[in-house]
Amino acid sequence: MSLRERVLINRLQQRDERAFEEVVRLYQHKVYNLVYRMIGSQQEAEDIAQEVFVTVFKAIDSFRGEAKFSTWLYRIAANHCKNRMKYLGRRFTKATGELDEAAEREMQDAQPSALRPHVDGPDAVLEGLELERSVQTAIAALDEDHRVLVVLRDVEDLSYEEISSITGLELGTVKSRLHRARLQLKEHMAKLLR
Repeated sequence: MSLRERVLINRLQQRDERAFEEVVRLYQHKVYNLVYRMIGSQQEAEDIAQEVFVTVFKAIDSFRGEAKFSTWLYRIAANHCKNRMKYLGRRFTKATGELDEAAEREMQDAQPSALRPHVDGPDAVLEGLELERSVQTAIAALDEDHRVLVVLRDVEDLSYEEISSITGLELGTVKSRLHRARLQLKEHMAKLLR
């Protein structure tokens, strides 16, 4: 853990509101993206992301520093997602409008406009949006245990060790379940792209 992170956590443990604002500023997009990919609803993701930060503020004294702060934060976010999915008792699927908006935002955020390569035309943009929609739909079709692994590894690009720490699963279990999840994802994608 860096000195800056340690100081920030210490301030947060002292209930410093500016430290809390800084944590939210530093991690809000990552938490929202994780939750959104898990849940599939913009409104639910916004609500859960807020709940995650409230939980962080309330539970910061339980942070022992054995893992990175971001890993602890992701664990809280993943648990909130699982609890919400169980509470609602249904699978979340993305509404087409939300998919289109999310795909467009990701494409715009991927590179600054000055660095964005020339796009051949509207057909290329539409194909990209269609592919994003298919991927999101396939991720949403996975069961929650597989979905969290795919999102953490393939979307958020976390290490196997971080995922193990977040989920509480053994490293070998993470790897084998992720392999099965990717096979399921591949099957879902094949059906969607026919």
